[in-house]
Amino acid sequence: MIQTRIQSTFVFLLVTVGLCLTGCDETASSPKDRTFAIDQAFPRGPLTVHVRVDSNSVSIAQLLTVELEAAIQPGYRVKMPAVDRLLEQFGIVDRDALGEKLDKDMRTVTTVRYELEPFLTGTYDIPAFEFQFFDVNDPNKTYTLETEPIPVEITSLLGEDRETLVIEDIEGVVPLPTQIRWLWIWVSVGCWSVVIGMGILMVYLKKKRMPDVVRLFKPAHEIAYDRLRRLVAENLIESGQVKAFYERISTILRHYIEDRFQLRAPERTTEEFLQELKHSPVLPETDKQDLARFLNHCDLVKFAKHEPSQDQIQTTFDLVKGFVEKTKSAEHQVDVTDGVQPVSPGGGA
Repeated sequence: MIQTRIQSTFVFLLVTVGLCLTGCDETASSPKDRTFAIDQAFPRGPLTVHVRVDSNSVSIAQLLTVELEAAIQPGYRVKMPAVDRLLEQFGIVDRDALGEKLDKDMRTVTTVRYELEPFLTGTYDIPAFEFQFFDVNDPNKTYTLETEPIPVEITSLLGEDRETLVIEDIEGVVPLPTQIRWLWIWVSVGCWSVVIGMGILMVYLKKKRMPDVVRLFKPAHEIAYDRLRRLVAENLIESGQVKAFYERISTILRHYIEDRFQLRAPERTTEEFLQELKHSPVLPETDKQDLARFLNHCDLVKFAKHEPSQDQIQTTFDLVKGFVEKTKSAEHQVDVTDGVQPVSPGGGA
């Protein structure tokens, strides 16, 4: 009994596989079995081209199928044409490359199928296509084969009666009832009044809640003095942070020059700033020379790992403080409404 069940199962599997293979064969063979109303052949030497069209007349709502088939003899290669620019009167809905196969004469057959969508009614040509082929032993010499145009008629959905069709005139304008018209006018006026009133109220309340900002100003030299005092309080020299001290004091002086003389010192390198300062009339020549020595000395400490002595450090601090003292002016005010933030290291190099 067990053997009988095994035999039955085996037979069932064979039948199932056979049905699947039969279905696959039918699916695979369906593109080959498709019929075309037009099939024109164009031979030249080792190449034969077939241009097939499924119908010579379709409506504007139908798709048109065009198939290009190129059969080339052994020892030759063929290049299929690019049809995108040739089919200007149609839209390419789908392109299906059916691949290559060998026919009974051992020729390589390449097939490409296009689904086209017509745009306008009338008679249009499936254009001529140019195929290029060459001998594999002499690929530099190329031959061409050009097909002929195939006319196709695109018909209208309206049929033959379209010439007798008449567009009926529109009916007369029906006026709205007077009461409803005035009702909508008053509703629109009321809505717009509410919107405008709410907008005015919001602007008034916002302005009423917004406090008046009083701008605060402070002389540039007082800001520089505050920053120097904070620098001394940090005790950078006592803790061995000489480089950090020079970065901070250089940045403090650069910001003071910007606030006091409107020169963009913090954003520029030492060389760029000194070049601008050279042509600026805001400082006498002696002050320009002192600033050049100071900034170059700071660069040596920051970038050349120069270790200054205590006397040089004190001289540097005194030079900055003395420069601020000598050039201070109460007329040059800085807006400190939001508070003056401490100057961090990293000003221009």
